[in-house]
Amino acid sequence: MTNIEGKTCVITGATSGIGLTAAHALAALGARLALVGRDRTRGDAALSELRSRAPRLQAKIRYADLSRLDEIRRLGAELTAALPRIDILINNAGALFQRRSLTADGMERSFALNHMAYFVLTEALRQRLVASAPARIVNVASEAHRGAALDFDDLQLEQNYRGLTAYNRSKLCNILFTRELARRLAGTGVTANCLHPGFVATRFGDENGGLFRVGLAFAKRLFAISPEQGALTSVHVATSPAVEGISGKYFDKCALATPSPAAEDDAVAQRLWQESARLAGLPATP
Repeated sequence: MTNIEGKTCVITGATSGIGLTAAHALAALGARLALVGRDRTRGDAALSELRSRAPRLQAKIRYADLSRLDEIRRLGAELTAALPRIDILINNAGALFQRRSLTADGMERSFALNHMAYFVLTEALRQRLVASAPARIVNVASEAHRGAALDFDDLQLEQNYRGLTAYNRSKLCNILFTRELARRLAGTGVTANCLHPGFVATRFGDENGGLFRVGLAFAKRLFAISPEQGALTSVHVATSPAVEGISGKYFDKCALATPSPAAEDDAVAQRLWQESARLAGLPATP
């Protein structure tokens, strides 16, 4: 890690889990923090916890439901207006939903929160990131992408929905999005990389009920790593001098890793970008 005194870092999903743990690490390295959360009670508690450990910390939290396009656009406008520069953007918020449900925009919830939020917020902040270059975009993906494939005839799983399938596909989207984003940002001084944080003992999956939640809780007790371990790769990709100039790559355990062949398909990455832009009402420029 390197000292990032005075640099501004935006982190989504920052009120618990690896997002909050990464915020603590970045605060210790001197960053100014722009945190994003959904729950005000957890958010206020997270901000108090951060300030108790770093009394001189410059930090503010904003609230948004990142499954809704209007909320993401509002958040992007607020951040752009409030922050003269953005040096690091960590897209971290995400969830797994056992049952299929739709957002206010009519999108499947896993796809909306885990992928479209990354896409739309990054686009909203892109000009500020480029103006702040050198800057870094860090997208939290997962090894769960392995074995997943996108079906553009049923991208949001209207047929045969399974929560894990939706989650795995959304994590594949994160890697494909990162790959295409890096291509589009080439020459701007802004890099985009993604990572696998590990199977981490957080609130992940707790929104679900029944046997699914019980089974997931049991798996966490047996196999999960701590949030401190899970945040290491996010912080490494966001700050390490060893990552300077690297873009479009996938990291695991603070090292370069090779994702699945499906995650390295440039044609699929470009098509996903075009479809995401269409859903968001944004121009699908080459």
